[in-house]
Amino acid sequence: MNYLISGGGTGGHIFPAVSIANALRELQPDCKILFVGAISRMEMERVPQAGYDIIGLPVRGFNRQQPWKNISVLFDLLRSMQQARKIVKDFQPDVAIGVGGYASGAAMKVAAKMGVPVLLQEQNGFAGVTNKLLRNNASKICVAYEGMERFFPADKIILTGNPVRQNLEGGSKKEAAEYFGLDPKKKTLLIIGGSLGARTINQSIIQNLNTLLNSGIQVIWQTGKIYYEQCRKALEDAQRTAAPAVNESAETDAGSGEEQKAGQSSIFCSAFLSRMDLAYAMADLVISRAGAGSISELCLLGKPAILVPSPNVAEDHQTHNAMALVDKEAAVLVKDADAQQQLVSTALHLINNKGQLRLLSTNILSLAQRDSARRIAEEVIRLAQQ
Repeated sequence: MNYLISGGGTGGHIFPAVSIANALRELQPDCKILFVGAISRMEMERVPQAGYDIIGLPVRGFNRQQPWKNISVLFDLLRSMQQARKIVKDFQPDVAIGVGGYASGAAMKVAAKMGVPVLLQEQNGFAGVTNKLLRNNASKICVAYEGMERFFPADKIILTGNPVRQNLEGGSKKEAAEYFGLDPKKKTLLIIGGSLGARTINQSIIQNLNTLLNSGIQVIWQTGKIYYEQCRKALEDAQRTAAPAVNESAETDAGSGEEQKAGQSSIFCSAFLSRMDLAYAMADLVISRAGAGSISELCLLGKPAILVPSPNVAEDHQTHNAMALVDKEAAVLVKDADAQQQLVSTALHLINNKGQLRLLSTNILSLAQRDSARRIAEEVIRLAQQ
């Protein structure tokens, strides 16, 4: 079998695409897989790193603020459709899989017109523009949330969930405490903002460092690369005026090129967390953005969470992702605009409320969709066989 996978632009699209490819290769070791991405987007680097071939199209997103600049965008779209036609003709895929993003629109549209069955994977609770435009071309649409009949034909929808990173489960709290230099008996708050970081979340923590240092809880704070130096300096300044014990053991790992750490006895601060399994194992409560991948991980692990949706995403889809949990008492929402005033106080109140933590954990775990990548791959193979 030959499978064409297209999409990207963000890690939220690329990771599910690679996970589906891995699952297809596991189920059919002799299958051929080809990716189609957008030139200059991150998939052109990440997909080859995962061991797959990729061809880039010159497709770009439309400029909504300056519509007069879209003439060249339209020309690039036409060029991309022509190139996609040649790719489909040469590769002859049995199924085309679209995960969203600029390239996915061109590749899936062409594949459908050339008689190739199309399967779409939608990560968010509010469907992306590309997948909405492709809904009539798709044979099957795999989704992560209930109620997606608002966007797609009900007879095409399959609830599979989103593929998550492997090796997130199984970390022990004892090992995690040793790794982060923390106390396994104390309540621990995990703060994650993505690889680049989340400005509002980081600012909220910086403004309340003294409160956190004196709260009696522990913090694992992943700042992202962009904000690490600012956060590290703020933590060092706060430590000088707080309790005396400073843990100097939390220095940069010699074996980890990306991970930078600064910490003390109650706050571990890092640009990047290479051992997310241990971070999750240590966490009693998580503060996170509401990206589809992060939410899927929290559901799978049953972690109580405060979600701070990013306002800088298309069609405010992170708020829709978060509300799908909040409406089922499976998470707490703090708006980005309210975070600096409310986030830390909400976290401290919640982390000390055992009953509420237990309720959130039970409810979010009930929403977990397991083996998502394999289930999506099985649908792809079913389409190919039909």
